[in-house]
Amino acid sequence: MDLLEQAGCVVSVPPAQTCCGQPAYNSGDRADSRAIAEQVVTAFEKFDFVVAPSGSCAAMLKKHYPELFQGDPEWEGRVKTFSDKVFELVSFLTDVMFIQKLDAKFDGSVTYHDSCSGLRELDISRQPRKLLAMVEGAELREMKDSDVCCGFGGTFCVKYSDISNSIVEKKTANVEAADADILLAGDLGCLMNMAGKLAREGKTTKVRHIAEVLAGRLDAPAIGEAK
Repeated sequence: MDLLEQAGCVVSVPPAQTCCGQPAYNSGDRADSRAIAEQVVTAFEKFDFVVAPSGSCAAMLKKHYPELFQGDPEWEGRVKTFSDKVFELVSFLTDVMFIQKLDAKFDGSVTYHDSCSGLRELDISRQPRKLLAMVEGAELREMKDSDVCCGFGGTFCVKYSDISNSIVEKKTANVEAADADILLAGDLGCLMNMAGKLAREGKTTKVRHIAEVLAGRLDAPAIGEAK
């Protein structure tokens, strides 16, 4: 909210919103996915833009909602209008609000994980790096294979836990090799997955959402840390 308000936006958080419906959608439950989507579209219909701080949620709203309503004369147009105004947070700041300056400082190093949904469905890669370059003092240390999956994949990590664990082991090895103070990403599922694995491995790298660094809000505990 700090970042959006600094960009000149008036921010509302409708209390009627709920989950985007992606877990049900990924599990093949189209009926519940659609019911959730109808609720979400109705809750946000009156706003100029819909901004989500997680690439997977934004991709669900923008890319997959229209698939749920194809051929429905009552909903198809409404959903397209809704999906066209959905953006992930960093892409909204960069590509819609054209942010050129941030009032943030961080005296340390960061590495960035390109989450699958943001990268492959929303073409988000240059935007976070452009914004991080505006943070005074921040040093970006690119990790090896930053664009490779962390192994979370929503329900994938539950259905195929052994494969998921093998993938995230490779990711945390690359994170450690980058030798950065903080691991950043723009997808909450990926952040939770990587933070959990790093903690189980006894690693000291902090894990945070990129918005925390961009807004200069590092006073709260990192993901997975006790309050």
